[in-house]
Amino acid sequence: MKTRRFLVVLIVLNLILLSFLLLTRTRPALAYTGADVLRGTALEIVDSRGRVRASIKVQPAETFKATGRKYPETVVLRLIDQHGRPEVKIVASVEGGGLSLVGDSDAIRAQLHADRAESSLRLTNTRGRERLIEP
Repeated sequence: MKTRRFLVVLIVLNLILLSFLLLTRTRPALAYTGADVLRGTALEIVDSRGRVRASIKVQPAETFKATGRKYPETVVLRLIDQHGRPEVKIVASVEGGGLSLVGDSDAIRAQLHADRAESSLRLTNTRGRERLIEP
């Protein structure tokens, strides 16, 4: 008789414990409804062949070896054609920003810069003729 009573009490305790665990741990699987944020140090968009067609990256601060000029940490957005050539580049850093648009060859460019204490617009055509507009 004692064994039977012990088993019944043990079964009831197990059922109470099981129901407690199921009710306190189970939550409906809902999508996160907070602000839609994608975080990372870089983002690349690729085409159907796996080639990068657009990218946003944070470039670390560095010194350009050829000139010795120090560049701060910079955010770079590139829009790239099917041949892998950046056609549009937008950069931003603590020193300012810039926009570069490239034509069907690297020689054809429109560059707008506003960095440090200066700003300029540089236009270049296929013959290498260049026009610089400064304030």
